[in-house]
Amino acid sequence: MNNLKYLLVEKSRSSVVAVSISHPSYSAGKVLACWSLLALLVLAGCNTSKGGPDVMASVNGHKIQRGEVEKYYNNQTADSPQKSGEEQGDSLRLSILKQLIDNEILMQRAEKLGLLATDDEVNSKLAEIKAPFTQEDFDKRLKAKGLTLDDFKRDLRRSITVEKVLNKEVTSKINITDADINAYYQQHKAEFNLVEPQYHLAQILVTTQPSPQMKSPNKAQNEAEAKKKIQTVETRLDAGDDFATVAMAYSEQPETAQNGGDLGFVPESSLKGDPVAYATVNKLKPGQYTPAIPVADPNNHQIYGYRIVKLISKEAAGQRELQDPRVQQAIREQLRDRREQLLKAAYYEVIHDEAKIENFFAEEILKKAGANSK
Repeated sequence: MNNLKYLLVEKSRSSVVAVSISHPSYSAGKVLACWSLLALLVLAGCNTSKGGPDVMASVNGHKIQRGEVEKYYNNQTADSPQKSGEEQGDSLRLSILKQLIDNEILMQRAEKLGLLATDDEVNSKLAEIKAPFTQEDFDKRLKAKGLTLDDFKRDLRRSITVEKVLNKEVTSKINITDADINAYYQQHKAEFNLVEPQYHLAQILVTTQPSPQMKSPNKAQNEAEAKKKIQTVETRLDAGDDFATVAMAYSEQPETAQNGGDLGFVPESSLKGDPVAYATVNKLKPGQYTPAIPVADPNNHQIYGYRIVKLISKEAAGQRELQDPRVQQAIREQLRDRREQLLKAAYYEVIHDEAKIENFFAEEILKKAGANSK
């Protein structure tokens, strides 16, 4: 056995084992036993480099760290009034991890296609996002979300890159023809028959009460602060500031603020539910906005906020014909959105098949369930 030589070579990602056997009387059985032992060593080496407590997944060898998942998890649950249960928390982490896996696949594909976001693109987008805020307000918003500026810029780079890849690989291949639009209109003509007038509105809402859903640094905490804030909003609008930009900076309605306060089309019957708002809006021409309107609880009539409403457009009741450019545009956008969703779903399946994905966290959840069932 003195002439039996082992050569073990370790590389950074895997263990490579080479064996040199020079003794002439070394039996085949002993050789096989030796190979079995070394095979176990190789497997053990692979297992120790696989995953680990700080790694939740791997995409073509790129590790997705637990800390990254936890950062997004904490950001999404920060406003929750109660702590999530274990299963609910794991479900959210799994969803976040899936999104990070998808993004990593696209980032790697972008690198091959030469589509990675540039520093100029990231800085330009950052400036656009920061525009409605003072530097102090922007910093406070980052802090409230538990993010650093580097975190935010990294997310911007990733989102811009993903958008560039999807535009090239999916969106650019979508073509909606006039025949497609005509066919949809003939099959869904009733959808374009408005039984009552529709108002396309946007609003900026300020409330008098603290809200766990709103972690805005300039959130009004009482009626006095709400009045002062809505006056500031009016002053900016009267000075010519863009309504959507002001809404993004000041509105306390989370579901619409990021869209510039856009409420979409509101049926006249719904608007009549607030007689004051209805009477005020009906005096407006498209592009104009109301003065601050008190918002009251319909049960006790107590004021809980103020809002400024902008009339974007008003649609009269009646049948909309195919020749109406707005009808064609609405159909085109709907068909494009529908086709884009289908193509993106198919695209994600294809790139998943081409990638080597290891989801260690998913395996961990299954193992935990198996252990609990015993």
